[in-house]
Amino acid sequence: MKTREIHHLSHTDLDGYSCQLVMQYTPYTKYNYNANYGAEVKQKLELILDNIKKNNKAAMILISDLNLTADESKWLTHEVKKLNENKYDLELLLLDHHGSGEESANKYEWYYLDTERCATKIVYDYAKEHFGLNEPEWLEKYVDVVNAVDLWKQEEHENFEYGKVCMRLVTDTRELNRVMFPEEDSRYKLTLLEEAASYINKEDAPIYLDEKIFFMKKEFFKRDKNDTLDNLVTEYVVDLLGKLRQTHTIYYKGYRGYLSYGVGNTSIIGNGFLTKFPEYDFIVDVSSRGTMSLRANNQVSVSQISKEWANGGGHPNAAGGRIQGFKEQFVYDKVKQQIEKIINDKESIAGKLEYKNEEE
Repeated sequence: MKTREIHHLSHTDLDGYSCQLVMQYTPYTKYNYNANYGAEVKQKLELILDNIKKNNKAAMILISDLNLTADESKWLTHEVKKLNENKYDLELLLLDHHGSGEESANKYEWYYLDTERCATKIVYDYAKEHFGLNEPEWLEKYVDVVNAVDLWKQEEHENFEYGKVCMRLVTDTRELNRVMFPEEDSRYKLTLLEEAASYINKEDAPIYLDEKIFFMKKEFFKRDKNDTLDNLVTEYVVDLLGKLRQTHTIYYKGYRGYLSYGVGNTSIIGNGFLTKFPEYDFIVDVSSRGTMSLRANNQVSVSQISKEWANGGGHPNAAGGRIQGFKEQFVYDKVKQQIEKIINDKESIAGKLEYKNEEE
């Protein structure tokens, strides 16, 4: 393949992340994205197309361990065609094993379907042939493990139990929200999977890995000194929030706030952020269901803000509520657009009431 940037969208389970682990050993500039099924797939594909336009370089969209619906395939084909007609140099490739994608696979040349292998094995075999895969000695064995556990071939592979531990490793790495911190979350999961794969030949490998996971996590988040995992994660996340201040700051009635999405643990992380960045009056974390958790540090009453935004309540420094009609999003900018619309609407209403009272 000619030199291209690869924008790689994959699923959010062991098979999906392992596809991206394989691609780490190819000699291309790569950008990883992950999605579960439903609306997230199209939002992430739209993000990829936007990033390709910004970069304006020869690129490939690689999709693995995700089947596209007939409508999604038609839409994506059209979008890629439009870009190429406008002098972009863009290729499209999907490597998957879900039979539900058969309709699209029968229609589009870029859609490769093989129900006999997991997506990781399909990507591995394809990368060896087309992408100049420079594989470490453990990779082939690791791919076979993922294939066995993803297709649940319990009787056919000696390392099936090891694969089960790897599955849990992925599902339990929830410390970083992948909408707020997509690059860091991807790096976190791939770093742990790569280390896990290096233990594949150890005696009692499943037990060894099972006992090692906690220390692997701590090592990823550790900086200059050791601490509890909770404290290490908190410091790491607060620093990430700080790096995003330019794009994640909101204002309400003259107060400066910070908007996060799906971070959770607001009592610890929110207060940690406000302590480190005292120029902020409050922080609000919104969940995928529209529930809000607000924290302040004696600069403003978040109980009042919560009441005005969502008929919520609480204490001056700790409050919550739920935004009616909130739509779950998978790209941060879309979350911020919804919250800023609420803010603008509330400020507009407040302004009209104030003007009316002055007239009276």
